Amino acid sequence: MSTDVAGELLHVVEAASQSLRRIGDPEASLGSALGNWSKKEILGHLLDSAVNNHHRFVRAQQVKQLTFPAYEQEEWVSAQGYVERPWSELIDFWRLYNRHLAHVISLISEEKLAVICVIGTNEPVTLGYLIEDYLVHMRHHLQELGSFEATPM
Repeated sequence: MSTDVAGELLHVVEAASQSLRRIGDPEASLGSALGNWSKKEILGHLLDSAVNNHHRFVRAQQVKQLTFPAYEQEEWVSAQGYVERPWSELIDFWRLYNRHLAHVISLISEEKLAVICVIGTNEPVTLGYLIEDYLVHMRHHLQELGSFEATPM
């Protein structure tokens, strides 16, 4: 399972990064009409997701059950000033970080996929679920960016 998800993650990241590069920095900096995040902040949120999940994916392999704090997305995005960053650098960082995550995922044994993970006050889930959900979450936000058509795994 983990090698399938890793391969799919690589596919999604490479396709989306090409599409994201067609968006200019000024457009990426604009907030939406609804006052929601700009494209830079959405991609920054995906970077934050990568960072948080990287820790979960590695730490869960070292314990019998992982307890991890919740991710406070608004605070993370706000604290990092993604709108001030060059769009091309955000794309490069996101792409390379996710290529590394795909490598990490590919190394996870089937046995470790069953480790129970408790994130914040959420119901317990398996590491395998977290890995699959990471890709689902990414596809959702890439669709918001208009950079990727979601297809089922």
